[in-house]
Amino acid sequence: MKKLLLTTATAILALSLLTACTLSERKDTGMIAGGVVGGIAGNALTGGSTAGTIVGAVGGGYIGRQVTQ
Repeated sequence: MKKLLLTTATAILALSLLTACTLSERKDTGMIAGGVVGGIAGNALTGGSTAGTIVGAVGGGYIGRQVTQ
């Protein structure tokens, strides 16, 4: 539980820092948000697997960019 909380807090911090840099580009913001959400989902679904987190982040980033076009 602590690992999931730490992962979530880190992802939110990273998202807020990166969003400040890319507010002018809606596609980039969608990609970053999708990557963070996908990474958290991949981590949770695979029980903390690094591969699951990476695949989730890449997939989420792709979907987030496509949705915001």
